[in-house]
Parts: sequence; structure tokens; C-alpha cells
Amino acid sequence: MNLGALRRGLGNSLVQAFLVVIGLIWLTPLAGLLLSSLRSAEDTARGGWWTTFTSPGQLSFDNYAALLENSGITRAFWNTVLISVPTTVLVVVIAALAGYAFAWLDFPGRDTLFLLVVALLVVPVQIGLLPVAKLFGQLGLFGTIPGVVLFHVSYGLPFAVFLLRNYFAEIPKEMLEAARMDGGTEWRIFTRLVLPVGRPAIASLAIFQFLWVWNDMLVALLFADSSSQPLTVELQSQIRQFGSNIDVLAPGAFLSLIVPVVVFFAFQRHFVQGVMAGSVK
Repeated sequence: MNLGALRRGLGNSLVQAFLVVIGLIWLTPLAGLLLSSLRSAEDTARGGWWTTFTSPGQLSFDNYAALLENSGITRAFWNTVLISVPTTVLVVVIAALAGYAFAWLDFPGRDTLFLLVVALLVVPVQIGLLPVAKLFGQLGLFGTIPGVVLFHVSYGLPFAVFLLRNYFAEIPKEMLEAARMDGGTEWRIFTRLVLPVGRPAIASLAIFQFLWVWNDMLVALLFADSSSQPLTVELQSQIRQFGSNIDVLAPGAFLSLIVPVVVFFAFQRHFVQGVMAGSVK
């Protein structure tokens, strides 16, 4: 092996070792939360979660059994699902349709409407909280899950439309013209050609939208009442009321954290493709 190959091999090993260290550091809080969620309140009071490596007998699933009996947290978990999943689906579907229309359909005022969509990207969400809350109160949507979903959809669409429109616009025009010459309708071209080609960008958008809504607390604090509040608000409420019940809060926090992590790793391949798409076009 020559000196150049040896240097390249050593450099790759150092990079890999560095990435492993960064990965371990990133996973440490997650591992600590998991171990804390498997310990009793008494064990937590006596020492940190790292003591489980010398005393593994502390670990049990009793906390998760108690969590299932906590009606507030279980209801909040399903509320989070009922808010996050419909919001993600609606944003992706509407943005895909609008993105295709802005990219490839000619209609009056198309460029002006797209500029208005882009302008909405700079509007902070805090500006619309009180006016929309007043409007939802008049419509009977305030404090309901549909109201929270509608707010998230309305504020998630500008970025989603902007992202997908720019991605769809990079599709070669010849592909669409060939499909039209073969007798394909716009709907058939959209479903059979544009959506498969745009799958990486759509998957990336779905991941971002799901994570943002799942972890949101600001919108839910204002628009959700006690019967429709998600897990983030419920955990914050229980911390304020019962600050010492770590045996319930730790598994609840881990449950809130692990779902986005699973979603991200499940769609990691599509996410990477979507991030890299702009560099290879």
C-alpha cells in the first residue's frame, strides 16, 4: 500500500470515528430518557439514570403500565395523532396539486398568486394567532381538533406549495409534452408521472410537516381546550401540577419523542433523496 492510499484510509477512519462519536452524543439524551422512563421514582431520587449500568435490576415496565392508566396522557397522545396525521396528509395533497398547477398549468394571475404565496412565508405565525382565534370562536372551531388542524394546514401550505412548485418545475418539459401527445390528461400526468418523480420532495415535506405539528405547543396552547390538547401541552400541564411524578412524565416524554424519531428513520432514504435532489438537477 502506497503512502497516499494509507493517508486516505487513515482519513476515512478518522471521519468514521468522528461520526460515531457525534452519533453517540446525539443519542445520549434519548438513551437517558429511555432509562429514566424504566426506573421508579425512588431509584430516580437516589441517583442518575447511568446507575442502571451497574444496577440493571432497577429497570421495569411498571411506569408504562401506569402511563396506560393515565387517561390524560393517553387521550392527549391520540389527540396528537388526530392532529398530526390529517394535517400532514392535507398539506401534502393540497400542496402537490397547487405546486403542479403553478409549475405547469397556464391560468390568469398564476405568477401573481405564486408571489402572494411566497410573501406569506415571511408572515410570523404569532401575528395570526389572536385574529384567527377570534374567527374560530365565531365559527365554533375554537378549542376543537378540527380548528387546530385547520390552523396548521393554513400556515403550513405556503412553504409546502413553494417547495413542491420549485421541485416540479425542474421536471423536463419534454416528459410532460410526450405524455400529452400520447393522450394523457392533466390528472393522469399528475398522478402517473409527476407524483412518482416528485416522491423524494413529497416525502421530505411530509416528514418536516409531521415533525413540526407533532412537536408544536404554541398553537395547541391557544387553540386546543382540555379535551383536544395534544401530548406536548398535557405533559407541560402535568409538570406544572405534579412536578415530582417523574415515573409518569418520563415515559410520556419518551413516547412523545420516539414517534418522530421512528417516522424520520422510516423515511430516511426518501428524506436524503429530497435534500440532495437540488444538487443533482
